[in-house]
Amino acid sequence: MRVATVQPFTAPADLAANITEHARLLRIADADLCVFPELSLTGLEFEALAADPGLWLTPDDPRLEPLREACRASAVHAVIGLPLVEDGHRHIGSLVLGPGGETVATYAKRNLHNSEEELFEPGTRQVIVEVGGRRLGLAICLDAANPDHARELAEAGADVYVLSALFSEGQEDRLLDQVGVAAGYGMWVVLSQYSGKTGGMAAFGGSGVWRPGGAAEVRLGGEVSEWAYATIAP
Repeated sequence: MRVATVQPFTAPADLAANITEHARLLRIADADLCVFPELSLTGLEFEALAADPGLWLTPDDPRLEPLREACRASAVHAVIGLPLVEDGHRHIGSLVLGPGGETVATYAKRNLHNSEEELFEPGTRQVIVEVGGRRLGLAICLDAANPDHARELAEAGADVYVLSALFSEGQEDRLLDQVGVAAGYGMWVVLSQYSGKTGGMAAFGGSGVWRPGGAAEVRLGGEVSEWAYATIAP
């Protein structure tokens, strides 16, 4: 399975522009799986999300069609970060699209910061999806700070920990520590995080792929709209 972790340019709270940019990147992807950061379709723009119901998305929202078309064009799976409305609940979510443009799964972040609890509800379930003979366990940002999250996914049979996140400047050690926990359970780790500013926070990039045990297979620096590719063999 060839994976691509992406550090996209995310326009603050501009859903249409970000969908267009995500679709562009997916159309040029040379991978079986593309992973985007936490809330990549809006950025972590909590004030805008609180004020504008139009920024929230359901899994079948017609505005997501350009992403579905791009997945079909490239025959790629995609893990996309979005403000998710599902069963009447608001979540920090990941939407997994398949190579036919279909919705494979949704995942709602289970571990929230205090500021996030004012706007979002925590998810209640772990999610594992199969891609290319691999079992991918989904995670979003603070999930990785809870060792039980990675442990439960590993015990359930996940062999790749797919983490969409925001690590701000000064959290480089935290990033490596959390990657190391998941890798310590014998999983590959695929991390997509931001470069540049979102929600008033400055991120440093560093997205990448790590082998079981914690050795880096590939990492990005601080580039925007760049890819880190790696092949995870069966």
